[in-house]
Amino acid sequence: MVPGNTTDTNYLKNLTPLIMRIGLDAMGGDFAPRVTVEGAHAALAHLSETTTLVLFGDRQALQKEDSFGVLQNPRIEVINTSEVIAMGDHPVKAFTAKSDSSIVVGFRHLCQGDIAGFASAGSTGAMMVGCMQAVGQIEGVIRPAIATAFKTATGQDLLLLDVGLNADCKPEVLAQYGTIGSIYAKETLGIANPRVALLNIGEEPEKGNLLTKATYPLMAERGAAGDYHFVGNIEGKHLLTSDVADVVVCDGFSGNTLLKTIEGFYHILHQQGVDSPFIEGLNYENVGGTPVLGINSTVIIGHGCSSAKAIANMILLTERAARTDMVSQFKKAFQ
Repeated sequence: MVPGNTTDTNYLKNLTPLIMRIGLDAMGGDFAPRVTVEGAHAALAHLSETTTLVLFGDRQALQKEDSFGVLQNPRIEVINTSEVIAMGDHPVKAFTAKSDSSIVVGFRHLCQGDIAGFASAGSTGAMMVGCMQAVGQIEGVIRPAIATAFKTATGQDLLLLDVGLNADCKPEVLAQYGTIGSIYAKETLGIANPRVALLNIGEEPEKGNLLTKATYPLMAERGAAGDYHFVGNIEGKHLLTSDVADVVVCDGFSGNTLLKTIEGFYHILHQQGVDSPFIEGLNYENVGGTPVLGINSTVIIGHGCSSAKAIANMILLTERAARTDMVSQFKKAFQ
């Protein structure tokens, strides 16, 4: 098993070959630890030779699933933990009570600098508690965002944010998302001068609801100041073409609705036997996870139902984000 065709490891050639450790919550996800062990095995062939993958989880449980002998690989390290934060646990209470859980121990190592990035397909709520209470947001960032990238009809990446962290946003928050999205697209997706657009129901500046009408002039002002390349409003019909933008900004309610619509569209076509590079580019497994942007470290959150393929790509995305050191770029932008 190998990661999907949207995973490009050529970016490693352009990055400094630093020795790096990245962490994976090996107990996180509906099908863990089987899929996390399988995903680690699949990712190893694509990780930089200077990267060590640190698995946080029950060592015995991981060993039972290790039919590949992956735990014997010198680039794999296991940090034994005795607890798991379940999907049904109260995130805040569990993060405090289950101090030896794979998520909490993973965040502890991240905050201590023992790992450069941390990924999990486990409890999203607990992961966000770790992001906000343990890691903390970057000074100057009003609200962090979660973002996702998918392939358009031309094979190019399109970054969408926010996709669910902040259902209600103020105009100032969306204007900042333009900066955050532009930096991520440039540093991690390799887009030299990302075009940033505001999701709306029309292209004209005066179109939209109260939020988008108030946001447009703020983004236009940032664009004129050179903060990012603002190209105006974008309608839904242009999202999958790459004709208008590389980064699309919206509130978390709209973004999450759009993201799940795209996921549902993919599953329907997949069930009907429709197969093409474009359709496969909409498969969340090929992306792996969503980065939490605007916090003081690299954190990637995956689907609870992640397969081994999705886990592998989540690991590779974590390495990619950590190696590009986008957090430093965010800090410079918001000084």
